[in-house]
Amino acid sequence: MRREDLADADCGIAQALGVLGDWWTFLIVRDVAGGTTRFDALQRELGVSRRALTERLGALVEHGVLERRPYSRHPPRYDYLLTGKGEGLLPVLIALQDWGTKHLMGDGELTATADAGSAEARRAHDLIGRRLPEAVLPGVDGHPVPVAATGAWSVLYLFPGAYAPGTQGYPPAWSEIPGARGCTLESTTYAKRYPDFQAAGVRVYGVSTQRPDQLADFSAYAGLPFPLLSDQDGRLAAGLLLPVFRAGGMTRFKRLTLLVDPQAVVRAVQFPVTDPAGSVEEMLTVAREHAGIPG
Repeated sequence: MRREDLADADCGIAQALGVLGDWWTFLIVRDVAGGTTRFDALQRELGVSRRALTERLGALVEHGVLERRPYSRHPPRYDYLLTGKGEGLLPVLIALQDWGTKHLMGDGELTATADAGSAEARRAHDLIGRRLPEAVLPGVDGHPVPVAATGAWSVLYLFPGAYAPGTQGYPPAWSEIPGARGCTLESTTYAKRYPDFQAAGVRVYGVSTQRPDQLADFSAYAGLPFPLLSDQDGRLAAGLLLPVFRAGGMTRFKRLTLLVDPQAVVRAVQFPVTDPAGSVEEMLTVAREHAGIPG
């Protein structure tokens, strides 16, 4: 089958490949999702020729995956942003990352954590100095929260899954997945130490890929005094290439914590997190140091 025939095939995979036909195109979508939206910045990040980048950006705009938004009239310059159609590719990016991490860089075993010296851990710690993408996540009441616009020091702790007793949630053999257990302990420890984070001028957000209603049930059960946010659509996961795994038919975060400054720049990363309760005490110390508040 010739490349130009793919768009006429009756297979959704073939039709998608007619738009996303080579690896450069996937990497462009990946970087735009992460907040790199201008031509020169994309070229620096990707190391692709100007001609090749121009062709691929043009094709993605033509197919409605990206839209151009002017930020300069003289000379004309544009930001390239994901459309709703483009955001539909975020789960594809996350699935590719999970497959590559698990089967190409790993041993194929299901795990909710990583070795400290792994490529996944290096990628997580490379987030230091990176600005959060403009992700807006729903809270437990469904109202959107812009995580990159808090204007204060913030801790974002990402966790695999936490559920109120008596609700449908944990998949079979959850406790046998390395690194999966401990979400309730981590959350309740943050709740216990929340007044200390407040005294240091630091906000706390828990983030999971669970639905808002599931997070609402758990937040009420655990009596959490801070917001839980849902990344069920993968905006934060894809934008930062965060470590994930699949269990119970859904993509879940591996346990990871970010300290973010008032300009939404990541200043500290905890990954892997092997001691959920101890990591809270450690992050409080780190947050106080960065915020300039004595312990």
